[in-house]
Amino acid sequence: MKFEYTGRHIEVTPALRTHVEEHFERLRHLFDGKTINAHVIIEVEKGRHRSEIIVKWRNDVLTANSTLADMYQSLSKTIDKIEKQALKIKNKIIDKHHKAKKVASVGTPVDEVSPSPVGPKIVSAKRYAVKPMTAEEAVFRLHDEENQFLVFRNAEDERVSVIYRRKDGDYGLIQP
Repeated sequence: MKFEYTGRHIEVTPALRTHVEEHFERLRHLFDGKTINAHVIIEVEKGRHRSEIIVKWRNDVLTANSTLADMYQSLSKTIDKIEKQALKIKNKIIDKHHKAKKVASVGTPVDEVSPSPVGPKIVSAKRYAVKPMTAEEAVFRLHDEENQFLVFRNAEDERVSVIYRRKDGDYGLIQP
């Protein structure tokens, strides 16, 4: 880390320098060991101690300032603001690199990707008229056909019914 100090109406003492550098040491993990340039500006005006820090890191410029009655507290507060900004930028970078990649960019050809089966499809059958007949007539007609069921209009009550062939060889009748 490279530090540059500027003092306006105040002398930059070695104690102030060590204070800033010690605080930046605990931020070293945020900057990934990359070289950063920090410009620390301190000034005193009418009893107010103002500190401003400008940090150039990667392609970003972090700036923070604060004004308090004590210069050490002012520097600490300013460094805390820089820490928040650096953490925000670092989290953005991490999130950007951890995003899911599109399938096409991973390298799998699009032709090899097949859609997952969605379930059974409904296939439309031929249409036929629902003729009135008794249940016995429906059984004889179902016996002659390939289908496993037959929809018919019951001649006794004029309601639509379904007769189907069961696995045991008998016939089932569904009446609504």
